Amino acid sequence: MINRESKTDVILIGAGVMSATLGSLLKELAPEWDIKVFEKLANPGEESSNEWNNAGTGHSALCELNYTSEKPDGSIDISKAINVNEQFQVSKQFWSYLVNSNLIRNPRDFIMPIPHMSLVQGEANVTFLKKRFEALSNNPLFQGMEFSDDIEKLKKWIPVIMEERKSNEPVAATKIDSGTDVNFGALTRMLFDHLKSNDVEINYKHSVKDINRTSDGLWEVKVRNLDSGSVERHTAKFVFIGGGGGSIHLLQKSGIPERKHIGGFPVSGLFMVCNNPEVVAQHHAKVYGKAKVGAPPMSVPHLDTRYIGNKKSLLFGPFAGFTPKFLKTGSMFDLLTSVKPYNVITMLAAGVKNVSLTKYLIQQVISSKEQRMEELREFIPNAKSEDWDLVVAGQRVQVIKDTESGGKGTLQFGTEVVSAEDGSIAALLGASPGASTAVHVMLEVLDKCFPQHMKEWEPKIKEMIPSYGLSLTENPELFEETHTLTTQTLGLSGEKSNYR
Repeated sequence: MINRESKTDVILIGAGVMSATLGSLLKELAPEWDIKVFEKLANPGEESSNEWNNAGTGHSALCELNYTSEKPDGSIDISKAINVNEQFQVSKQFWSYLVNSNLIRNPRDFIMPIPHMSLVQGEANVTFLKKRFEALSNNPLFQGMEFSDDIEKLKKWIPVIMEERKSNEPVAATKIDSGTDVNFGALTRMLFDHLKSNDVEINYKHSVKDINRTSDGLWEVKVRNLDSGSVERHTAKFVFIGGGGGSIHLLQKSGIPERKHIGGFPVSGLFMVCNNPEVVAQHHAKVYGKAKVGAPPMSVPHLDTRYIGNKKSLLFGPFAGFTPKFLKTGSMFDLLTSVKPYNVITMLAAGVKNVSLTKYLIQQVISSKEQRMEELREFIPNAKSEDWDLVVAGQRVQVIKDTESGGKGTLQFGTEVVSAEDGSIAALLGASPGASTAVHVMLEVLDKCFPQHMKEWEPKIKEMIPSYGLSLTENPELFEETHTLTTQTLGLSGEKSNYR
């Protein structure tokens, strides 16, 4: 029985940081548009965006070694690092606009300044890190980065890591103080509070069951009210699918040709959390190492200072796990039901290509706590098992697709927008750097789906994001200006921010 029908301009599926960001952008650019949100869970930001379900790193390639690679001639390719950093600068500019406009309040509730560090051991890795440092230091986006292989200096930077370190191998680190810890759960909740106060209809405990194109070109979304059990039908001119791992199934239901030859591979994450306040107090940085040989990029080990619920925490990980669920709250049949006649070859090809990943995941799944502690002790040599607890983080669904460079069944590590040719529907797939680049990715959605409005919207976009359409690397004065403003507005200088 259909209990409710309605028409609207925009439907956002999923109440995570991506929908929150897109909704906030649209409310600034087209305030007269009606927007409805449907979320399966009872609150916003409970899946991938939740603060316990991600690393909370403001991904800007300050410490993540997988964003820089060594070329055959020995030089360092920093193009991906620059790209990721520029995208995070866009997010900071938009957040600053929201704060300065009193659309969201205290930024310290969602973003904190935290040094970002890279740490390596072994002569070859130290050489790589020094070359990486030299390559990045010439770029304004990475100004202030320091390199050291001096043990005494490293003891000052990372005392808990250097204490009782007995290895005779060379060790080195880079450090940059402009890094951040971002509570994406808190940010998501703040953005949805803002949207609610601007007449966006937000429907929690509403599960989207189907998406169909109507004869007049609109999209009909079939939704079940999980409290009453009633079924509702809502039509919209534009639909955005931002349901985390659940986006693949909804994209498939849409029937658009672009859904074909795309699949997903779920990987769950686990973190060790320190329960000893004395150990937590000794460390103040996000310290990223190098992934082990044969390990996937998302497995880069890192020891992170986090601020969750106004409390300083210390997390280490991630450790990979496997479940066929596409969401923490998903079904054990998610992976199986995502395999369709039009993507089965793509999925099978991915299985053949990624035998090493499968072996890695099996090893991770069967690891004992003590085996995980041994990995932690590579960072904290005197770590005690009783000081650390294991927590299950979020599910990430890595995109599998056919590509020209990788062929059939290529596993993609990143974030990807899939949209219909006419721009009437778009879905966000993939994982890291994800939330950090939410504003950049949602601007991409606007560009793909609303090209007819972009010229009209451009002045407002530039007001919100001064670097829109420009390269900060190629405009160092603009970077200096925007970086100074965002640092002050978001309270990232260590001084009190100017929020009102």
